[in-house]
Amino acid sequence: MIVADTHVIIWDALKPEMLSKKASKAIAEANNNDGIIFCEISLWEIAMLMHKGRISVDIGYQPFIRLILDSNNYILKGISPEIAEISTQLFAGTNKDPADRIISATSVVESARLVTFDTALRRSKKISTIW
Repeated sequence: MIVADTHVIIWDALKPEMLSKKASKAIAEANNNDGIIFCEISLWEIAMLMHKGRISVDIGYQPFIRLILDSNNYILKGISPEIAEISTQLFAGTNKDPADRIISATSVVESARLVTFDTALRRSKKISTIW
């Protein structure tokens, strides 16, 4: 099982060539095994990106999300009390992005590697990443 960062979900859906070979392999393996955790905060991030015009697709948000969710063995994961608590402790002084913190905390709680291009997250010794 892996956790997918929001941009990884988007790239896998729209621009798979943006993914590294390791990321593509991890996604394929997780698809064929125990799945890919899709943090519910990513739903909001994708909605905001579409609203701001930073993602342009020919269909509305909800049909787009449905296509994404149907495309892989995604497992939607909400914010548990444990994830919420850990997210306040991870990167306390260095990363103010709540979505990054929630997604990272999810990977810690689930003991799953985080697939991300984000260099700050990849440099962290607090989470295990794939890129």
